[in-house]
Amino acid sequence: MTTVPRLALFAAVLLIVTSLPATAVAGGAGPSEPPGTEPSATAPVAVDPADPDLKLPEGATLAQAKVLDIKSVVEDQSGDERREDTNADVTFALQAEVLFGKDSARIGADAKTRIATIAEEIAKQQATRVRVFGFTDDLGSSAHGDTLSRQRANAVQAVLDQDLNSPSVTFDVRGYGEQYPIADNATEEGRRKNRRVEVSFPRTRP
Repeated sequence: MTTVPRLALFAAVLLIVTSLPATAVAGGAGPSEPPGTEPSATAPVAVDPADPDLKLPEGATLAQAKVLDIKSVVEDQSGDERREDTNADVTFALQAEVLFGKDSARIGADAKTRIATIAEEIAKQQATRVRVFGFTDDLGSSAHGDTLSRQRANAVQAVLDQDLNSPSVTFDVRGYGEQYPIADNATEEGRRKNRRVEVSFPRTRP
């Protein structure tokens, strides 16, 4: 019997040039990623343009080096959970429907299992700073979305803190409401993707 992996690879590996600014999502306003979460990578390896093994056409010169951040995106078939890995960070995005009831910040039993998996990865990476950001769609008032997204982020953070049980881990918890959509709010499918909680932390191990 073949075992189907819980997460299926939906997106190919993407190369992101870190010097490029974050772009807006159709139907949304502003950058697609909250401040402080833009792709980053270490400085490129120095290349000696006079190295005899570097075969350049006569008169040619090397272009200025650019740092590329490799991003892999893995999403389960239902779209309820997504994991993004870059050279620098790991980000989990959980759809609100699998964590909470409608217009609620109360976490269900199944959601705690999903959060426990994230806590295991945080411990594996030995991360000491974890960002927990909540987001909503653009339905309802902006003020309500801000409050609900913060309450949901707080709820996820509380479970992570309990699972990790580590005084060395600090959390940055924020509720962004309808800001930074990842899909078009004009459709229910897009709004569902935008209703989410993201957990991100530095990557230290493969």
